[in-house]
Amino acid sequence: MKSQPPDSSGFARLFSSDYLQARSRFTLAAEGLGIPCHRQSIPHPLAGPDGERLSLDYAWIGNPDAPRVLVTQSAVHGVEGFAGSAIQLDQMLERSGQTLPGELAVLHIHAVNPHGFLNCRRVNEDGVDLNRNFVDFSQALPANPDYDLLRTSLIPENLSDWERASKRLADYERDWGSTRFHQAVSGGQFNDPQGPFYGGAKPAWSREVLEGLFVDLKLASRQRIAVLDLHTGLGPYGYGELICDHPPGSEGVKMARRWYGANVAEPALGTSSSVPKLGLIDFAWQRAFGDRVCFLTLEFGTYPFAELMESLRRDHALHKSFSSQTEPGQLEQVRQSMMRHFNPPATDWQEAVISRSRQVIQMALDGLSSEELK
Repeated sequence: MKSQPPDSSGFARLFSSDYLQARSRFTLAAEGLGIPCHRQSIPHPLAGPDGERLSLDYAWIGNPDAPRVLVTQSAVHGVEGFAGSAIQLDQMLERSGQTLPGELAVLHIHAVNPHGFLNCRRVNEDGVDLNRNFVDFSQALPANPDYDLLRTSLIPENLSDWERASKRLADYERDWGSTRFHQAVSGGQFNDPQGPFYGGAKPAWSREVLEGLFVDLKLASRQRIAVLDLHTGLGPYGYGELICDHPPGSEGVKMARRWYGANVAEPALGTSSSVPKLGLIDFAWQRAFGDRVCFLTLEFGTYPFAELMESLRRDHALHKSFSSQTEPGQLEQVRQSMMRHFNPPATDWQEAVISRSRQVIQMALDGLSSEELK
């Protein structure tokens, strides 16, 4: 697919230039809906490097007691929030003034990881991959022994060893096969705070806020919940894959297939561009709401996995392992690399994201409306 430069007259107008603009546009769109909407900002405990105010924001649209709720989440992986925020903005602008049926509400959760969004990083303020943080920290943490074997190749001890380390990674992938290699690298790990896909040592701020919303918004009283978690960076360029991490054969999978049909891909069955992972945010929703929730990740592909890994490795190396040697110009280079991979500035990609998201969100709304409730 040939990429074209941005065109401000098309869907590109929905894609913000930074977190602050995205947040401002989200709040203004929510305030201007012209229909019942409850909006709230939950301040982050830290400010940005220049004193920027950060927050997780949400907008509840429609009946506060609706038994059926569609939820969208953006920026669980901060830098991926550009597309997620654009999708949420598009939904509010497109549906402005349109009253929802009384049994249906929509909840947009904007910038689950605002610190990562602001800084164009995938991780949060503690270097934690929020989408590996949803484990039980009162129990022994999951092990990933294959990651331990790769550790010094992912982030070498010296920057001068970078090319040799990259060659070692390629050898591991050749010898292990793509599935084992991808699971080792991206499946999640809990003993290397400086490395990628680190799940943390305790529940992150964003996790605590999200689980608080479960209570504050009385989601346990709802009869059906459809969640679309918006991500970018994995899979074929421009394609929005629906990834289902409900257990194979479960009611969550059955519901997903009723609503989305053959669009549904399952990592556990090897039918997805994603591999099974530890500590996903999906699991919090599944634990809290059981068979009443259908949680899917809507993942928009960009460039090959090797390019993703190169950007992530350099991001972690420059921010953590070699931070004392890092110059501002190097940080800007890696920031631009992260932006390019997770938010391609091309109209064909942006149009694909918005068009596909509209299709999938309509599927979710139709699915919710079609379910027979007790």
